[in-house]
Amino acid sequence: MATIYYTSSSLDGFIVDSAGSLDWLLSRDIDVDGPFGYKAFEQSVGALVMGSTTYQWLVENQPGDWPYPQPSWLLTSRPDVVVPGHPVQVTSGDVAQLHPTLVEAAGERDVWVLGGGEVAAQFVTAGLVDELVVSYAPCSLGAGAPVLPVHSEWRLL
Repeated sequence: MATIYYTSSSLDGFIVDSAGSLDWLLSRDIDVDGPFGYKAFEQSVGALVMGSTTYQWLVENQPGDWPYPQPSWLLTSRPDVVVPGHPVQVTSGDVAQLHPTLVEAAGERDVWVLGGGEVAAQFVTAGLVDELVVSYAPCSLGAGAPVLPVHSEWRLL
């Protein structure tokens, strides 16, 4: 079991462009069974956590039923943003206090820190991210939200 920040990035280190859009990524042909194995990764996840920006993006771009069968948490101070029927737990506060709940919900599987750099930064700063998996798209954006907006050290595998 690991806590994994799994994301995509432009070559210059942004996860969304300056307009908050993922069009730069979604316009590409992505092989979910390919080298970064999104499909296999998604099946290894037992619980996931995200921030309100990621949640809002999912609501706007993947309307309808909640797309994840795993227990899901939303870090926000605005519990009213959750769409009725979405099985999403709302929480706020220290991620170190939330983490044991995520681990327990995940069981033998992994915890996925999904989406943006701000939530990931909280988990990284608290020393809770075991793996950072970044798939790079062959483009540069020049500006946007960074993969991780905090200083951190990693070992390349």
